[in-house]
Amino acid sequence: MEILGLHLDLYELFGTIFGIIAVWLTIKENKLCFPIGILNVALYAYLFAQSKLYADSILQVFYIGLLVYGWIKWNKKSNTNSELKVSTVDKGQWPTLIALTASGFAIIWFVISNFTDGHIPFWDSFTMSLSLLAQWMIAKKKVENWIIWIIADIIYVSMYIYKDLYLTAFLYFIFILLAIKGYFEWRNSLLKSEKNWESISPS
Repeated sequence: MEILGLHLDLYELFGTIFGIIAVWLTIKENKLCFPIGILNVALYAYLFAQSKLYADSILQVFYIGLLVYGWIKWNKKSNTNSELKVSTVDKGQWPTLIALTASGFAIIWFVISNFTDGHIPFWDSFTMSLSLLAQWMIAKKKVENWIIWIIADIIYVSMYIYKDLYLTAFLYFIFILLAIKGYFEWRNSLLKSEKNWESISPS
């Protein structure tokens, strides 16, 4: 189909719609972000495979697993019978997370470069590793996920323009704006939780 003279795939169109809805629901800490997100990534798994963005296509499959994991985590009650709250990554976790992300990037880059006809294996692999880290952080409700998404999405916009996926590039530009909004909303939620905890903690 064509809109404003641009050829758009229906997978791309509906993937874009579901993607915006899913991110908005994530910002609002609404659990419906997970089933909507699964629809989004399923559509994009096919679209990216057709565009020879193999790392991105495989990434969508991993997303489904992480979305199911996050759905379970957000629904699971803690020992205090309260829902999972926004928190920050422990400083001691960062070296491990960085090492795992770098290792994942190196492995993905090697595979895509040597065993596929992927067009931009370096950036495809780099954004995949960042995105997996960010999606894991969402499952754990870590506020830093939004910063990782901003970095990844800036690269994604350029990648998708290069691949003539203009609606997807626009989607990821919207994702950048939503990630900025998400960071400040989750940060406010974090500060509110910390304030409430201080008010009920014994002095």
